[in-house]
Amino acid sequence: MVNKVLAAFIAVDGLFVSMGAIMLGFSVIVQQTCFDTPTEGMEAARDLLYQRFPFSAGIANAIMTFIVFLTTLPAITTNNRSWLKVAGYLVVVDAIFTLIIGVDLWIVTLRLKNTFFEIWVSQPPQVQDLMQTAFQCCGYFNSSSPAFVTDATCPSPAAAALMPGCSAALSSFGNVFVDNIFTAVFGMVGIDALFIMATACLLKERKEMERFRDIDEKTGTRGF
Repeated sequence: MVNKVLAAFIAVDGLFVSMGAIMLGFSVIVQQTCFDTPTEGMEAARDLLYQRFPFSAGIANAIMTFIVFLTTLPAITTNNRSWLKVAGYLVVVDAIFTLIIGVDLWIVTLRLKNTFFEIWVSQPPQVQDLMQTAFQCCGYFNSSSPAFVTDATCPSPAAAALMPGCSAALSSFGNVFVDNIFTAVFGMVGIDALFIMATACLLKERKEMERFRDIDEKTGTRGF
């Protein structure tokens, strides 16, 4: 008969390591591509935000997830509770690490307007042109602060003065974009919490099995 507690633990363990693989793949791929020369305004805004993300922490977090997963293998294949306890403690640390990454991304959304201003003024006119075209705006706060880049969207000072600054559009785009990312990270913390609960349940069951085994040995009855 299948041990339902162990089966549930294995299922959550698989979900847990899949989470680590997703975080590692996302962090490595995006970190390598976000510095490419943009060809479109929304792509430029996205990649410039990506450059502010803690990808090194994400990679470290993913590696730690794999280490935790490796400690669960002997815990699954044997009835030894020591490995299971080690895995449980490491999952707690991993969950805190993931939560810190999520909070860091959430803090980014609280100051997006200022963050994008720092990004905007550091970009060459070609990138500012792409963002003005994509978001149909001129300048950052307005057409003169800082001064707009002359392009098809903002062909003259008079035309640019009639257009809104890019700060509102960029902040709105960034909020939605970063919200999706940190929500996914907080979802990973939820998986960590589920894994902690599954580990606690398996530990409790194994402790019960050990107690019954001790009773059987004392009474001379052979247990299963």
